[in-house]
Amino acid sequence: MTYVDGFVIPIKKENVSAYLRMAKWGARMWKKHGALDYYETVGDDLRVKKGIGQGFRKLAKLKPGETVVFSFIVYKSRKHRDEVNKKVMSDPSMKDMEKMMKDMGQIMDMKRFAYGGFKTIVEW
Repeated sequence: MTYVDGFVIPIKKENVSAYLRMAKWGARMWKKHGALDYYETVGDDLRVKKGIGQGFRKLAKLKPGETVVFSFIVYKSRKHRDEVNKKVMSDPSMKDMEKMMKDMGQIMDMKRFAYGGFKTIVEW
């Protein structure tokens, strides 16, 4: 079974294009170093029917003018994830990412950023 790193990121709608530049860079880096798949998605239909759950708006504590980015990176296993991330972090172009990370604090609220590693339990 595969392993997934998942992210839920509240972001101002006006910052989506700035985030996209960083996301494309991330996709190239993680795929270059062995990630199987890399997805960055932006909220489009965040409505939730009454009684079905809280939805991403409430989960991410979205403010007016914000949306949510739901992202995930797929690996062969947790061990593979750790190996890929180690390669990414030691890549010389990570210096570019360090500047992007500083900029990220200006385009997203890192206090409401959520991240975790997930074991796949169903793979169809």
